[in-house]
Amino acid sequence: MKKIHIKTWGCQMNEYDSSIIFYILQKKLKYISTKNAENADLIILNTCSIREKAQEKLFDQLGRWKKLKNKNKKLIIAVGGCVATQEKKNIYKRAPYIDIIFGPKTIHRLPKIIKNIYQKRKKIINIQSNNLKKYKFYKHQSLKKISGYISIMEGCNKCCSFCIVPHTRGKEISRNPEEILSEANFLAKNGTKEIILLGQNVNSYRGQSINKSIVKLSHLIKLISKINKIKRIRFITSNPMEFTNDLIKIYKKVPKLVNYLHLPVQSGSNRILKKMRRSYSISKYKKIIKKIISYRPNIQITSDFIIGFPGETKKDFEKTLKLIDDIKFDMSFSFIYSKRPGTPAARLSDFVSLKEKKERLYLLQKKIQKNTIFWSKKMIGTYQQVLVEKLIYKNNKKKLFGKTQNNRTVLFKGSKKLIGKIIDVKIKDAYMQNLKGNL
Repeated sequence: MKKIHIKTWGCQMNEYDSSIIFYILQKKLKYISTKNAENADLIILNTCSIREKAQEKLFDQLGRWKKLKNKNKKLIIAVGGCVATQEKKNIYKRAPYIDIIFGPKTIHRLPKIIKNIYQKRKKIINIQSNNLKKYKFYKHQSLKKISGYISIMEGCNKCCSFCIVPHTRGKEISRNPEEILSEANFLAKNGTKEIILLGQNVNSYRGQSINKSIVKLSHLIKLISKINKIKRIRFITSNPMEFTNDLIKIYKKVPKLVNYLHLPVQSGSNRILKKMRRSYSISKYKKIIKKIISYRPNIQITSDFIIGFPGETKKDFEKTLKLIDDIKFDMSFSFIYSKRPGTPAARLSDFVSLKEKKERLYLLQKKIQKNTIFWSKKMIGTYQQVLVEKLIYKNNKKKLFGKTQNNRTVLFKGSKKLIGKIIDVKIKDAYMQNLKGNL
């Protein structure tokens, strides 16, 4: 049996894609997984291009694998994901020893592509597809997961000035709701208790059902909530432009939807949001949060921030800090602006020094960390409903690992028989990365 090694960079959708890649190749070509690239007959790198220098990171990794190719001429190396779509033939120019370049929407073709490589030993580029056939293979999954991903759509139509996703993932395509529900039921029967719905812009989901009606994300959440064995539902990543009233009200109607929302704002300045082509104002963003909190007073809000976007002044940055104080964001993904080739923002003049950007990022992250500690300490002494996911070893001691409704990790002592159950845990200590509690 041949061995496969898959290395994944990037978001949860890339992780989801990598799981499909493995299950397809396991089913169709009898590959088995290996954690060591040195032992593999096939190495796949599933890439992400959301940050700058993704290409250099790619070629650094390929350079290390070139040594393996020199030792084993039959080794197949494949590059997939967003960098593959973005760079195409340029990858072959710098790394001619690569065999396959494939895109996020063509992973279902890999078995046929790999067979052709073995037969003809010719390089293959296969990145174009206008359908979502890859999602037909979810039933090949064999691993039991307490918390499971379901990708409900692909691509993005928003074309924010800084983002490469519309170029690499293409326009929005939504899966039909019947197929998603079938996958949710399959996961539930195999032990999954929590469903996490994925999409580059997940709340713009518009799936066409068998009867030709259009199903929005709010309706899809209702349908999934009716699956008895599914106890919790999450969704990521959302865009404020698509956070409509029907989705806001779902927090009142569906208790299985968790007390946690990740809603990227990117900047606290309306002037910068306009430059980013984010067609909402800070006032509108705050109204969305206020409405959600009216239905879920205990909800925790996290966000994304881009620091040092071209043209960002000190005043613009101070507005972002004020927004953090106003909303009291729990956590964040925050980064210095990363110029992406082919995006409108790449043509904007940038007068802020890297030193200044780093200082701003430090100030923002320090403020967010204070909020994280504040919210965590508020939980000390409270009883939290924890979905137990697994048993781990912490400081050479066995601990149960689970998550609260508001996405906090909790470690506590208990029997492994509790895995997969939602139980009450009293929180006794709070740290930056996790909470500690007792049954």
